[in-house]
Order: sequence, then structure tokens, then C-alpha cells
Amino acid sequence: MTGALTKAEIEGTIEHVLHGMRNLKPTIKENVKDSIISMDVWDWSQGVGLFALYLYYKETGRKEILGELTAWFDRHIAKGLPGKNVNTMCPLLTMSYLYEELKRPDYLAICREWAEYVQEEMPRTPEEGLSHLTVTSANEGQLWDDTLYMTVLFLGRMGVLLGRDDYVQESMHQFLVHLKYLTDVRSGLFFHGWTFMENSHFAGALWGRGNAWYTAGLVDYLDMVPVPGGVRKFLITSLERQVETLVSLQSEEGMWHTLLNDPDSYVESSATAGFAYGILKAVRKGYLPAKYRAPGMQALQAVRSRIDGEGMVQEVSYGTCVGDTMQYYKDISVCPMPYGQAMTLLMLVESLKHP
Repeated sequence: MTGALTKAEIEGTIEHVLHGMRNLKPTIKENVKDSIISMDVWDWSQGVGLFALYLYYKETGRKEILGELTAWFDRHIAKGLPGKNVNTMCPLLTMSYLYEELKRPDYLAICREWAEYVQEEMPRTPEEGLSHLTVTSANEGQLWDDTLYMTVLFLGRMGVLLGRDDYVQESMHQFLVHLKYLTDVRSGLFFHGWTFMENSHFAGALWGRGNAWYTAGLVDYLDMVPVPGGVRKFLITSLERQVETLVSLQSEEGMWHTLLNDPDSYVESSATAGFAYGILKAVRKGYLPAKYRAPGMQALQAVRSRIDGEGMVQEVSYGTCVGDTMQYYKDISVCPMPYGQAMTLLMLVESLKHP
């Protein structure tokens, strides 16, 4: 696909992707208790999808989307919420915004309880980073770049909503400590994880989607939280160095590989969509120079070409833990996933602001 997309083409593609998101079903065997493919589970994968749906609702004002989101949360509240960890925090970001829309005291009470857990009880690493606690593992002493998107955005958001400066300060601390230990100073890209137990970056993987959690997450974090000038400058200059390197690694078609610096690893749609969203929004907000708009639009076209007839975004890697070998990342299965649909939705909605 070449040439600029019309507004009608973008809106048609958005509806197509929404249809795919609503009809996601597992297409591979999952070694988890609850599917992270189906949208009807409370976890990080679905949380990313919910947030994209909410931002689309805010863009369009379509009340049926608001009703869809409310029904999802009410269904899970009635069923009983899961245990608290880094990943299960992710849906709460959207719930905090629904509270503002609906003034539901039950939504606010849940968000208060979970935010206080992050602030006071969630396990910490040395230097007070958030350990990447999940349902299956404590991951003691481990920092993962996923944590910024799944938990830290919510904590910063709740700090603003509740007038809790301690939450806001903690969210900034988490960005800084994660960047301290996850930044590859040679490239400006981010390693997937760091362990204080072994003092290593595991396999040293510059993993695509992990990097995209920063690119896509930062531009929204800066909308949510009033970050002071020095910290803001640090976060944005980190973004610019990351994007400068990303552009040098982008495939001729416009995609990025699941291991960013390894062209023998497969190209991956969720990372590419996340980069496109973050880059395009950063250009629009003035965080990045206008020259980066073209790589962002090229990535959009490449991801759009991977949306099938059912609205499913193909070539998305399944949930990925921190790996001890590069081959581990190359062997991750690919199939449509909620976050693949979500990042594509965010990218498409942002593109409406780039005529």
C-alpha cells in the first residue's frame, strides 16, 4: 500500500480492527491458567486493549464504546478481581478514566486500593524499583521495561486524580530507575530486563515490544502527569535517542524486528504499531523533530498491510518473558493478540491528526 490514506480509509480500517479485537480467540496452545488472547480476561494484554478503546471513545464520543467498556469492568467486578501484580494493574488505568466519566464510587474505591498497594506493598528491587511481579513469578530483583506501561502509568495517573504527590513522585522515580538500568548506552535502545541478583541484562536482548512500551507509554504519560522540566527533558531526550536508532534499524518496508538489531529475527507488528503511535504523537506534540513523521507513517502502512479480512492484526508475538538466550525471542509464537489490535488502533487514531 502506497500513498497517504484518506480519513475514510483510516476510519474504515479502525472499524475493521475493532471488529477483530472483539472477536479474538486463541489460535495457539497457551501454557497459562487464563488466556491472554481472549479479551474476556483481566490481565495486562487486555488492559492495553481497554485503554486503546477508551482513547478511541474520547476521540469519537461514541457512547456504545463507553457502554462496552463499562460492561467489561462490571462483569469482572461481579466475578471477582484477580490478585494484584504488575500485569493485573494494567486495566485499572482505563477504570480510573471511567470513574471520571461516570463518577462511580466503586470504580474509585478499587483504583484507590490498587494504587496504594503499588505505593506501599509491591515488592521492590535495590534502588526502590518495582520488581516485575506477575501471577506466575515474583521475579525478585528484576526490572522489566513492561512495568512502565503496565503499572507506572496507572500510578502516575492516580497521583493526579487523587492529588497524591507521593504517587506522582514515585511514578517519576520508576521511569528514572528503569531507564538507568535498562538503557543500552551504546544505542539508546532499551534492554528487556535487568536482574540485581545476577547483575546482568539476561540475554542482553533489545526486544522490540519492550522498547515500544516506552515509546508509546511515554507520550501518554506526559499527557497524564505534570512532569517537572528537568525530568521531562531527560525522558524526551531518551526518547529522541531511541527513535534516532530505531529509524536506522527500520526495514525497507517499514517494519521493525522482534530483536531490533537482528535482521534474522522476524518482523513484529505490535512493536511496529507502538513505535508508529509514539513517534507520530511525539512529532505532533513537539517532542521529536518533524523529520520522524515519515518513518512513523511508513510503519503505519506496513502494519495496515498485515490486517487480515477479519480485522485481525497478524505477525504479533505472543506474551514474552525475559529470555536468557536470543533464540528464545526468535522462537516466540506469533498470532493475533489484544495488544496488537490495541497498538494498531492507537496508531490509526493518531494518524487522523496527521493529514
